[in-house]
Order: sequence, then structure tokens, then C-alpha cells
Amino acid sequence: MAAAVVLKKGQGRSLKAGGAWIYDNEIERIRGDFSDGDMVLVEDFDGYPMGQGFINTKSAITVRVMTRKRDAVVDDDFIEMRVRDAWNYRKDTVDTSSCRVIFGEADFLPGIVIDKFSDVLVVESLALGIDRWKMVILEKLKMALSEDGIRIRGVYERSDAKVRLQEGMERFKGFIGEPFDTKVEIVENNVRYIVDVRDGQKTGFFLDQKYNRRAVGRLCGGKKVLDCFTHTGSFALNAGACGAASVLGIDASELAIEQARENACLNGLSDRVRFQCGDVFELLPELERKGQRFDVVILDPPAFTKSRNSVKNAVKGYREINIRGLKLVKDKGYLATCSCSHFMDPELFAKTVREAAAGAHKRLRQVEYRAQAADHPILWAADSSYYLKFYIFQVCDEK
Repeated sequence: MAAAVVLKKGQGRSLKAGGAWIYDNEIERIRGDFSDGDMVLVEDFDGYPMGQGFINTKSAITVRVMTRKRDAVVDDDFIEMRVRDAWNYRKDTVDTSSCRVIFGEADFLPGIVIDKFSDVLVVESLALGIDRWKMVILEKLKMALSEDGIRIRGVYERSDAKVRLQEGMERFKGFIGEPFDTKVEIVENNVRYIVDVRDGQKTGFFLDQKYNRRAVGRLCGGKKVLDCFTHTGSFALNAGACGAASVLGIDASELAIEQARENACLNGLSDRVRFQCGDVFELLPELERKGQRFDVVILDPPAFTKSRNSVKNAVKGYREINIRGLKLVKDKGYLATCSCSHFMDPELFAKTVREAAAGAHKRLRQVEYRAQAADHPILWAADSSYYLKFYIFQVCDEK
């Protein structure tokens, strides 16, 4: 390596605490020649070695650290070690039939995500430096999986997020290798789904809620359930599979609702689990006016904020949707509510839900607090890896 990034005095606090990012405003100077995407050394202001990472001067996250060791060689063997570590961790912690096998910084491979849906891999590459290693990572992953008897029949790339533009990269979506049927059947918590890896949201399916769906499902036997922002019906179908008397799932996307209905049919639940396309913010007051009440209400909204600048408006959105949801819960019923934005930190989300309960004149008894599934590990000091906050409450009327 011909270049080194030197930090300003007093900067690099996140890196020193265990994080992986160095922002442009933390850098004093860059010594030597380099091209964006290259590996560079990282040094503190006094020359103390901090490790190595990929540089990209087009990005506010100028360096993504790959290793803390100054003398490590980032080559095919190094990548294989990282990939095998990630896969071995999943085998220890989660059901691997469908799971996230690479989770970026939390697996020490910053900027890349790979999901496994049965025998298909979906890759999302979001950083220039790691993008150069994408094919090697996939090769090493397929090799590790094959040793456990798992044959991957196809790979699809979903690097179509807007954040690619901030890296000076074009958005891309398409096959890596031979084409295949992009409607993939998976089984999760004994529920069957068709995952659309080409046109579904993100990589096609939200694997991070796997065990949260199961936790809510246990409360739904014989109950009347409302699932808001249902997407392709995952919470609704878990409720139905656990014996709910009736389930209504709501989502604004016609495509998602169509897929949810297909999934209900696939599981033989169409008689008890139905779906409606509509704006949740508009439909919930309508249900309240009609006198509808539910034993279980599930709120799984999209991230209302993707930047610190819009947190204030996001708080209003979370507060409003929780007030409306709480008003539909029967006395001694249950509310499952969550936020998937890491900018809504746990304390702020808890405060927002507490304010919503006061606004709805309800009292909350916490049943569980959960986060994302273990295949989306939370790396302490890497704040972006801790994003999902999930509560289950019993809801009591004020008396």
C-alpha cells in the first residue's frame, strides 16, 4: 500500500471504540498515491497504526476499515477466513435454511450484505472497495456452503439502493451467472413463502423479524388479529399458522398484497387470513369509527427516517401510528410495535411509544423487548448494525 490516511488529533473515536467507519471530517491528510477503492493504512495523528481499510473520497464515509492489523494481507485467503467465520456463526445461532449470511460491518466485511433464500443467494453491494471483492466473497461463500451439502443454484444482485450514488457507483440489479426463476419458495417458522428476489423490497424478504414473528404468533391462538404494513404477509401468516381466528393484513403496495394472498393460499390460510390494500394511516381511524377492535395489533412500519435530519418528523409518525393502533386493541389485548431505523435510538423509540400510550389513554405492560434476529448481529460501536427495536405489550384500558 502506497497511501496512508492520517486522522486529526482527537478524531476517530468511533473507530477506537470498535467501529469501522472514518468520515471525511476526521481526516487530517492523506499521504501517498491511491485510487478510490484501494486499501490504505490508517494512522492516528501521532502515527500510531489503526489498521487498514478501503478508501473512497467520493463518500462521506471515506474509509471503511477491514482489519485492525497493520501487517495483515487482505487477499483471497483473508476473504475466505471472514466468510467462513460468518457462516460458522450462523450455524451456531440461527436456522440457516434462509438467513442473512453476510451482514456488512457486523461480519467485518463492510459494505456488503448477502441473504440466502433456500438455494439462492441475493447480494447487495454498497461500497466501492468491497465491490471489487464481491465475486471472491460469493465464490468463497458457495464453497463453504457446498461443504455442508448446500448447493446454490443461482445468485441475484440487488445493488439498486440510492446510497450507491453517494459512493460514486451506479445502481445495478440483475443476475450474477446463469438466469433462474426469481420466485423462490422458502420455509420459515413452518410457514411457506414465495420470495420475489428480483422485485421484492430490499433483497426480497425481511429475514430480521424471523423470531419476532414467532414470538407474536404464540399470542394469536383463537384471536382476532390486525397486521399493519404487512408487506408480503409474514406476521399475518404466522398469526394464522398459530391458530388465529381471523387476521386482516394491510399494506399500501398492490404488489405486496398480491404476494401476501399467494402466500396465504400456499399455506392453506385464505379462509382466515385476508389482505387489504390501503394507507394504514387512513384505514386505522376508519376501523375505529366502525367500532372494530382486535385482540392483537401488529405495527411493522417502514423506516420513517433514514437520516438524522428527519428524526423529528419520524417521531411524529411513530407516535401517530401507535396512538391509532393502540385505540384498536381490546382491553387486555396485545400490541406488537417496532422501528427499523437506527436513527430512532432505543430510548427515543421507547419515549415515543410511552407518549402514544398516554395519547390513547392506555396503560402498557411490557411482555418482551426484542431486536433483530441473530443472523443480523449487532456489533457494539457500529451503531448502524443495531437498528430494529421490537416491543410486545399487553394493552390495558385506563380504569
